[in-house]
Amino acid sequence: MATSKLFSSLFLWSMFVLFVLDPANAQGLKVGFYAHTCPEAETIVKKVIIETLFKAPTLAGPLLRMHFHDCFVRGCEGSVLLNSSTNQAEKNAIPNLSLRGFQIIDLAKTALEKACPGVVSCADILALVARDVVALTKGPSWEVETGRRDGRISNITEPLLNLIPPNANISTLKSDFLRKGLSVKDLVVLSGGHTIGTSHCTSFTNRLYNFTGKGDTDPTLDPNYIIRLKSKCKPNDLTTLAEMDPGSFKTFDESYYTLVAKRRGLFQSDAALLDDAETKAYVKLQATTLGSTFFKDFGVSMVNMGRIGVLTGNAGEVRKQCSRVN
Repeated sequence: MATSKLFSSLFLWSMFVLFVLDPANAQGLKVGFYAHTCPEAETIVKKVIIETLFKAPTLAGPLLRMHFHDCFVRGCEGSVLLNSSTNQAEKNAIPNLSLRGFQIIDLAKTALEKACPGVVSCADILALVARDVVALTKGPSWEVETGRRDGRISNITEPLLNLIPPNANISTLKSDFLRKGLSVKDLVVLSGGHTIGTSHCTSFTNRLYNFTGKGDTDPTLDPNYIIRLKSKCKPNDLTTLAEMDPGSFKTFDESYYTLVAKRRGLFQSDAALLDDAETKAYVKLQATTLGSTFFKDFGVSMVNMGRIGVLTGNAGEVRKQCSRVN
């Protein structure tokens, strides 16, 4: 009898751990959420991304970044996609003005609505697209948990309060990731997403021309790299784009960490990874081992990020158009 009671207790505890403490189950996400309701969902999204990157390969970085910007504001619930007739939505906030590729999300949504009307959320499309652009630029692939629902609110003020600026120091980076339930390892791993894409000069020109307000440069930035960047980005340049990972900005690889280790990270937030023992050790590891664990780690951290603040079950809605609520 005692043995039976002990077994029952252990069984109940294991079920508690499995279904309550596991974030994916607790939030209602799972791999293959659309297996029965829209079995071709992931194939449909991937087809759109293959066609997109064939015509416009530079959209890979912006489409990956869009998922980050969605998840860090209100959680991964598609609010970054909403339009506002008064230009007061998230996409109108200064940190989001450089986002590109909204039309690609709309293309994927249109194709999904044709195949499975009212089933696949825009938030899930963002997560699937992020995975596909990484995999199709020679990076890792991973199983994406789906089952997110779409939010109904998008506010221009919230990105400024939640998105991490390019001049963030290591203390800000760690605390902001912690607030979202992400670890220091997630921070340094997801920073590796800067291996693809470009940035406007305005995000880093203070490091080149006026770092402390005295017309000086950032001493943590390699002097030779400063010369190279100055030749591309002039003071008050609002339009020029610079590669975040020069030489391979269209390829998802480990070279970002090699650059950071050489003090050639484009942003202050990149350089800040050398100011913490744990993040610095990870940078050095990837730089010296050709990214021995980076691809695997990136998939894990993307899954972790994809769980931030999700809406599931009956919360939110599944939008018919990603740019507007139903």
